[in-house]
Amino acid sequence: MARLLLRERRIIAEDRFAEIVIWQLPRRLAGSRHRFKYRLALVLDEVCVLRFDNETGKGDHKHIGEVEVPYRFTTLERLIEDFWKEVEQWQR
Repeated sequence: MARLLLRERRIIAEDRFAEIVIWQLPRRLAGSRHRFKYRLALVLDEVCVLRFDNETGKGDHKHIGEVEVPYRFTTLERLIEDFWKEVEQWQR
């Protein structure tokens, strides 16, 4: 059975928020080398502009606007750190 590890929504400004949802799964998803299912998103003016996720079969990747690029998952801690680093770039 999947176990929710983290669900957090952080309001960053009136027009933006970040949401992090991470589950631990009983087995790996197709396309991933770990047992986590995750979605880390930055939403500006009701549009998702940045998202790290691992859809079944697609493996680890991130979306920057409309562009999807691979993401190299190592640890949950690093995933969260990488996400917040990229969120900071949207604050400028």
